[in-house]
Amino acid sequence: MSPRLITRIGLFAALIYVLSWGTATIPNVNLVFFIVFSAGFMWGAVPGMIVGALGMGLWSAFNPYGPAMAPIMVAQMVGAALSGVVGAVFRRQNWHNRDGWLLVFFPAACGLGCTLLYYLPVNTVDAWVFQPFWPRFVAGGLWSLISVGSNLLIFPLLFRAARPLYIREKAFS
Repeated sequence: MSPRLITRIGLFAALIYVLSWGTATIPNVNLVFFIVFSAGFMWGAVPGMIVGALGMGLWSAFNPYGPAMAPIMVAQMVGAALSGVVGAVFRRQNWHNRDGWLLVFFPAACGLGCTLLYYLPVNTVDAWVFQPFWPRFVAGGLWSLISVGSNLLIFPLLFRAARPLYIREKAFS
């Protein structure tokens, strides 16, 4: 990895932490998924996963509500890292070069995928730790619907706004 890429990974991880503070008062609505997705989209799956794991690790350890328990923190880091893979797959499929409704549909589908890939391990570990498993898992799934809805809006809106950044970053890589 080049020093330039390492710097960008650090900046995006810090951005996750800072923006998580900014959205802490709005339950389950945050920009973490899109930031990690963008890192994976611009630099590949591994850098995207590192951004997700580092950024979520920072947030899970140092958030205003107290640190997450170790198993839940690991699940959050793994779930966030998976958004980087979604971004890399999105770029590889060349869906970002579409226009019209496809430029809304594909980013929205990626937002849905990122959210589900995050909450599946997090809700599973949460239900396993706090028991009883099925009621806790179902309640967590219902609670995560807020995040699903917000990411169905965030991804298409921010992807269009960030498209020039992606083009510029590609020119420098």
